[in-house]
Amino acid sequence: MPNPLLDPAFNVRWSQLTPEIMAPAIEAALERAQGAIDAIAARDSAALDYENTFLALERATEELTVAWGKITHLQSVADSPALREAHNALLPKVSAFYAKIPLNAGLWQRLRAFAGTPAGRALAGIHRRFLDETVADFKQAGADLPAEKRTRLEALQSELAQLTQKYSENVLDATNAWQLVIDDESRLAGLPAHAKAAARRSAEGKGLGSADKPAWRFTLHMPSQEPVMIYAEDEGLRREMWTAATAVGAQAPHDNTELIRRILTLRAEKAALLGQPHFGDLVLQRRMAKSAERALAFIEDMKVRAEAAFAQECRELEEFKAQQLGQPVSTLKAWEVGFWAEKLRQARYAFDEEALRPYLPMDRVIAGLFELVRRVFGLKVMERPSAAGTSAGVPSVALAKEGCVETWHPEVKFYDMHDARGRHVGSFYADWHPRESKRGGAWMGYLITGGPTPDGGRAPHLGYICGNMTPPVGGRPALLTHREVETIFHEFGHLLHHLLGEVEIKSLNGVNVAWDFVELPSQMMENWTWERESLDLFARHHETGAPIPEEIFAKMTAARNFRSACAVMRQVQLAKMDLLLHMRTAEFLDGDIETKTRAAIADCMVPTEPPARTIMRRFTHIFADPVGYAAGYYSYKWAEVLDADAFSRFKRDGLFNAQTGAAFVENILSKGNSAEPMELYRAFMGREPDLRALLVRSGLAA
Repeated sequence: MPNPLLDPAFNVRWSQLTPEIMAPAIEAALERAQGAIDAIAARDSAALDYENTFLALERATEELTVAWGKITHLQSVADSPALREAHNALLPKVSAFYAKIPLNAGLWQRLRAFAGTPAGRALAGIHRRFLDETVADFKQAGADLPAEKRTRLEALQSELAQLTQKYSENVLDATNAWQLVIDDESRLAGLPAHAKAAARRSAEGKGLGSADKPAWRFTLHMPSQEPVMIYAEDEGLRREMWTAATAVGAQAPHDNTELIRRILTLRAEKAALLGQPHFGDLVLQRRMAKSAERALAFIEDMKVRAEAAFAQECRELEEFKAQQLGQPVSTLKAWEVGFWAEKLRQARYAFDEEALRPYLPMDRVIAGLFELVRRVFGLKVMERPSAAGTSAGVPSVALAKEGCVETWHPEVKFYDMHDARGRHVGSFYADWHPRESKRGGAWMGYLITGGPTPDGGRAPHLGYICGNMTPPVGGRPALLTHREVETIFHEFGHLLHHLLGEVEIKSLNGVNVAWDFVELPSQMMENWTWERESLDLFARHHETGAPIPEEIFAKMTAARNFRSACAVMRQVQLAKMDLLLHMRTAEFLDGDIETKTRAAIADCMVPTEPPARTIMRRFTHIFADPVGYAAGYYSYKWAEVLDADAFSRFKRDGLFNAQTGAAFVENILSKGNSAEPMELYRAFMGREPDLRALLVRSGLAA
C-alpha cells in the first residue's frame, strides 16, 4: 500500500498523515527527486532540449514539494510533540536538498547550455519567462560560485532553516505557556460581554472555577489579549497582559535573542557569498523595489508624509487622558495607549467598534464574501460536507458519507469553487479559530497547483486559509470585529490569486510572484469591507437580520482614519526595522540588540513610559523562515499604494462591475508570475500606480 503522504489524490487523508510515516515518505521522495535531477545533470549535451532540461526540472521536485507542504501545514495547524519531532528531524535534509539544486554544477551547465541554443533563444511567452526566471533564480542562489563557496552556502542554508524553525517554535511555545486566571469579577470591568464569556469558557475548558466560584482565563492569543488591552478598566490587568505579551520570545526557555543574532549573521554571510553588499539587496534585486535603498527611501517618504499628523495624534491622546483624569499632561504608559485611544474614539465619534460585532456573525460574513465574488468575479463557492478523521488514523463515521471530505480538525470547512463557465477552478479548506496547537496570525497557503494541462484541460488548484478569529461562545455564532472581517477578505484575496491561476508552469502560478506585488490581490479585497453596498451583503444582525444602522455606519466611516497616521507609522516602524537589520547588520550585533534596534526606529514609535519594546523577538514575518518577509516587510505598504489605486477603478466603474472584475481576473489574478508585475498592473489600470489614492484613503493627502 502506498504511503498516504505521497498519495497525489485531491482529497487529502489527513488522519493518515501520522508522524511515523513522514520520514519514509520524505526520504523516498527525496531519493526520486535527486534521481530526476541527476538524470538532467548527466544528459548528453548534444541531446538537450526544453523538455528534458527546464520542464524536467519543473517536474523533478513536485512530489517532494507537495508532500513536504502537507507536513509544514500540519505543523502550523495541529502541532504536537511527535509531529514536531518528525518535522524537525527531516528539516535539515529537505532544506539541504533544495539548497543544493542551483549549486549542482552539472545541472547548471545543462540548463545554461540549452538556454544558449537557438531553440532556447527562440522560446516565447510563458516558456521564455520560465527560462529567464529559472536562470535568474540559479544565478541569485549561487550557481556561478566556486565549489568551496557552494559547499558553504549549502551548509548555511540548512542551518538557517533550523534556526528559523526554532524561532517560530519559541514564539508559539511562549505564547501557549502563559495564562492569567482571575476569580474576582470586579477586575473585568469594561470588558465586552463576549470577551468575558470567552474567558469563562476558556477557564472551564481547563477545569478552572465552578458554577459557584467562576474563574476567567486569559491568554496571549489575540481574541483573548486584544479586548483586555483596549477595554479593561483595571490598569493592573492591562499591565500584566502587556508585560507578558512583550516577553514572548524574550525569556528563557523561549528566548530568541541569540537566534536573531545568528540568523542575521548567516543572512549577511549569504549575501556576501553571492556578491551582494547586504541581505536586503540580495532579496530585493528581482522585486518591484529592485534594491533595499529604494525600499527604504519609499518607507522614509511615507514617514515624512505621516510624521506631522503622527506627532499631533500622540499629543492629542496625552491631552485627552489628562483632561479625563484632571491631571497634568504626561507621557502615556505603554499599556495605556490602546485603552485611551478607544476612549478618545468613542468621545470623538460616539463609535465603539464593539457596536459592529453583532452585525458581523462569521457565517454571514463568509456567505456575503462568496456572494461578492460571485457578482464581481463570476465565481460560485459551495461548501462540501466535511469531517475530521480520528487521531488513530481511522476515518470517522461521518467520512463514510458520499462526497464527505476529510479535514484536520472538526472546525475546518471545505469548499469548491467554480467559475462562470462552470469549470471547477479549485477547492480550499478554511480554519478560522485559535487553538493551542495552531500558530498565531492569519495566512493562506496551497497544497496542490493545478492549471492548464497538456491535453487542453484544466486541473483544479487546492489551497487553505487560516486565522485566529473570535470563536463562537455560549450557543451564539462567532461575532467578529471589523478588523477580523478585513483579515478574512485579505486572506481570501491571496486564495483567489492561487485558485484562479491559469499559468501552465506551476512554479509561476498564483502567489509565486514578487513579494511586493503578492499583497495586491489580498489588500484589494479589504476595500469592499468599507463600502455600504458590499457591507449590506453580509453585515446583518445575528438575531434580527437587520443591516448596520445608518447612524453606526456613518460613525464607522467617520472614524476610519482615526489615528491613521499612527497606523501608517506602525507599518513604517516595522518595515524600517526589517530593512535596517538586513542592510546594516554589523551595527546591531554587538551589545544589546534590542536597545540598538529600538534606537534606530524610536522616532516611528508612539512615545510611552516605559518605552515600548520592539517586536523583534516575536516578529515571525521576518525570522520564522529562511527568507519569508525578511527585508520585505515594506511590501505591505508598497502594495497598499497599488491596491488603493486599483480599487479606484471599481469605485469609478461600480463596486460589483463584472467587466472590471473580469479584467482584474484576466490581468492580475490569473497571470501569476507570467510577466513583470508592473506590466500586469499597467494592463489592468492603463497606467502606472498613483500614490495619491492611498494618501486620500488614509486621510493624509494634505
